[in-house]
Amino acid sequence: MRVVAALIVAAGVAAAGWFVGEGFRVGRQADRLVSVKGISEREVKADLVLWPLRFVATGDELATVQAKSRADADAVRRFLTGAGVPGDAIEVQGIEVTDVLANAYRSGPTDSRFIVAQTLMVRSTDVDRIASVSQRLGELVDAGVVLSSEGGGGPYYLFTKLNEVKPAMIAEATKRAREGAEQFAADSGSRVGGIHRANQGLFQILARDDTPGTTEQRQVAKTVRVVSTVDYLLVD
Repeated sequence: MRVVAALIVAAGVAAAGWFVGEGFRVGRQADRLVSVKGISEREVKADLVLWPLRFVATGDELATVQAKSRADADAVRRFLTGAGVPGDAIEVQGIEVTDVLANAYRSGPTDSRFIVAQTLMVRSTDVDRIASVSQRLGELVDAGVVLSSEGGGGPYYLFTKLNEVKPAMIAEATKRAREGAEQFAADSGSRVGGIHRANQGLFQILARDDTPGTTEQRQVAKTVRVVSTVDYLLVD
């Protein structure tokens, strides 16, 4: 019985030693990683434009101010439709009526008691046309329409087809990450194994021309970028 017990103990010690050794081997293999980043970029064009046009009329008689606001709205619509913008692409976004004398915190004299602000929203997929028309706002000013910068100051250009470019860009980013890993492995005398861990990264829509004061939504041309991080195993 003592001999059998001794053999069992010896086998247990041997097995424990094997498991410990195997653990070290696997651990060392797991430590042999290279982490690389792959970048993919695409230049894209906006496919949707939103253009809020806000105009203001003021005066001391509410009926007169409202009449001026309606006339301004008609002038804006004529301007847009005359430039080829469909009527169904123009809708009333909102009308605000302010009685300055009703402001409890008002101080000093007022030039006009009533302020009527109206916003017309243009929503269109004809990006080039709207971009061109937006350069002619001086014609509205010449017609007596008082435009407000609170409307946004110009069109907003949006890119809505991100899902269409995602698959190809992810594949390209992964390919470039693999190329970087293979170069690293070649320099270190190793080979690239399988993927240990991968992080796709976030897609970013950026202004193509990164200039001070310019935002992505103000530019028709944009850059879509994704940076993927991939950890590869290295093998001998």
